[in-house]
Amino acid sequence: MKLRIVTLSLLALLSAHLPARAEDPAAYPTHKIRMLLPYAAGGGGDVVGRLLADRMSKSLGQSIYIENHTGAAGTLGTQMVAAAANDGYTITVGGMTTHVLAPAIYPKLAYDPIKDFTTIGRVGTSSIMLVATKDFAANDIKGLIALAKKGEPVQYGSWGVGSTGQFCAEILMQQTGIKMDHVPFNGIAKLAGDLLGGHISLATLDVATATPLVKDGSIKALAACGERSPSLPDVASYKEQGVPFDRSLSWAMYAPAGLAEPIARKLSAALTDALGDAVVKEKLLGLGITPQFVPGDEQRDINARDIVAWKQVAKDAGIEVK
Repeated sequence: MKLRIVTLSLLALLSAHLPARAEDPAAYPTHKIRMLLPYAAGGGGDVVGRLLADRMSKSLGQSIYIENHTGAAGTLGTQMVAAAANDGYTITVGGMTTHVLAPAIYPKLAYDPIKDFTTIGRVGTSSIMLVATKDFAANDIKGLIALAKKGEPVQYGSWGVGSTGQFCAEILMQQTGIKMDHVPFNGIAKLAGDLLGGHISLATLDVATATPLVKDGSIKALAACGERSPSLPDVASYKEQGVPFDRSLSWAMYAPAGLAEPIARKLSAALTDALGDAVVKEKLLGLGITPQFVPGDEQRDINARDIVAWKQVAKDAGIEVK
């Protein structure tokens, strides 16, 4: 009897150290999926993630629940995704900062945005808006260039060092030769509040934040960094105003690297279905995001190309977060 007990105990101990049996990819998904978002609840990235999770769960036949893990400009939560099991039960929605700009400004980034992820596909593209107080002396890029060349100091605010907003302002300065002083704010809500209060006259805002303020006349928009936004179609882009910049600012869905191909295909198909849904389309457009699916492999190559380009912008501007 004692021998049997010892044998069973040894078997239990050994089994505890054996790798778990992998699920058959063809059966995926068999239980709920975690969408780990590196954004604060209620923010633009969180809203996008929740919108997609709700629609994709219908296609996949399993619920997708949200976990928010903020910190370090979104890189903390993104690192958690990179370190998660590559079984298809952890996914995320990443933006420009997490997968393109972070490697350009963090010399010791804890993850590789290309090698450590399986790219499921592009969600869509969006813009950053260059905005100002209603009484600001310029109404467009031409007016801003004229103002800056008068020698008067021009300050602009962004929602942080290394933010997409700062990069868009740096692109403008590098391409036009004007000088502006950067005032980084601790978050986009504080920046928008100070802009409305007149404490700063010029700023870059994400399109979701800028749209209602421009539409109700609280502030004015000078230009769109990226493409014209569907939510502010009357605001001309950088390129349309003579600034040679036409790179897309994209959102995409990711999973940890090494995801089995059958699982990646199912997630990609569910994302495609979601982006084709009329309600999802309307809500994304309302956030200033143009729905646009691009296959994972193609989006991964675009990211790799853009990282090189934005690293050069960061180097020329001296942007680095240590």
